[in-house]
Amino acid sequence: MPDEIERKFLVVGDTWRIGTTGCRYVQGYLSRDPERIVRVRLAGDRAFLTIKGISQGISRLEFEYAIPTADAEALLKLCAGPLIEKTRTVVAYRGKRWEVDEFAGDNLGLILAEIELPSEGEPFDLPPWAGAEVSADPRYYNSCLSERPFKTWPE
Repeated sequence: MPDEIERKFLVVGDTWRIGTTGCRYVQGYLSRDPERIVRVRLAGDRAFLTIKGISQGISRLEFEYAIPTADAEALLKLCAGPLIEKTRTVVAYRGKRWEVDEFAGDNLGLILAEIELPSEGEPFDLPPWAGAEVSADPRYYNSCLSERPFKTWPE
């Protein structure tokens, strides 16, 4: 079964930006039930439908399917808002692929870095721009950010 094993970190500073370009993402949720999250995503000129199971630690089942962009645009209109808007930048660091998400819209000001791993115990080096780990904090799940955006959090 396809497992997603992911760790998330707050981003500090902006040295991760050097020599990178990002891709605009817009995504919404047809279901935010923690046992079966269903997401629609536009990523540049591509589109995907993703189903995720309940998180168990930093792992969960994930199924992702490419769909026509016109279908994604129509499905986004069915999603409970607000939609997640972000720019995703892929950054290589010491042989690992990091994805840095700089949020816009209702989540403006939030920047997260995530790394997907082949196993929970896989070693990796933290880049200097990786701050506090938030993998276990559900507030930082994109599905939760679509329900309770960063701008509504107390300071």
